[in-house]
Amino acid sequence: MNNVFENPTARRTVRFARPALVAVTLLLMLPVIGPRLVALAASEGRAIPAPASDEKGGPATAEVAILAGGCFWGVQGVFQHVEGVTNAVSGYAGGEQKTAQYRIVSSGTTGHAEAVQVTFDPRKISYGRILQIYFSVAHNPTELNRQGPDVGTQYRSAIFPTSPEQERVAKAYIVQLNSARVFDAPIVTKIETGQTFYPAEDYHQDFLVRNPNYPYIVFNDLPKIEDLKRLFPGLYHTEPVLTAARSSK
Repeated sequence: MNNVFENPTARRTVRFARPALVAVTLLLMLPVIGPRLVALAASEGRAIPAPASDEKGGPATAEVAILAGGCFWGVQGVFQHVEGVTNAVSGYAGGEQKTAQYRIVSSGTTGHAEAVQVTFDPRKISYGRILQIYFSVAHNPTELNRQGPDVGTQYRSAIFPTSPEQERVAKAYIVQLNSARVFDAPIVTKIETGQTFYPAEDYHQDFLVRNPNYPYIVFNDLPKIEDLKRLFPGLYHTEPVLTAARSSK
């Protein structure tokens, strides 16, 4: 198992420094409160209506969605537990291939966002439902160029459509949610077309699954898994789909 601190290019100094006091507290409390820790963490998941307009079904057995919503550890972790998802890979989208490296993307000057490439079976879950989970559980779409303790354009809320139909559905859904005032503030999610996805370094893959007791994961991301289980019980899959398992085949 790779430890993020053992790799000089992987040190999330700013990210870990901001919640430092929280992290220390959580570590001290972990043996005492155990499972209750997730319930105590701030959770922003909420029930929202499904898209009024979704993709039309077809014969395809695999489709790809690319979504950015802050740190890719949590977004990947959420979709790894969604029924119908066959793969979820952390990576970068919005910039050039030569800058698709964590230490460079972290500068916030590359145009990249930390993103997740979600491969799913449209016979089991639609693109619209993927977006519903993305908006209600995976992140807060009203935060501009940030998510929780992470600040910068690399943590922006963005959808990278892989087809004109996905673009249509995403745009219509944002209009629908804003019109219904589902959130307390307008959705700031951007739809960015024509962008390529680049997988992140191996040490970022399956990070939530491999490090469930990591303070950042405990406080920021495990509540998202609980929200998925609570809000979408019929779509929650207990065993996560791992990128490591796929790469070893």
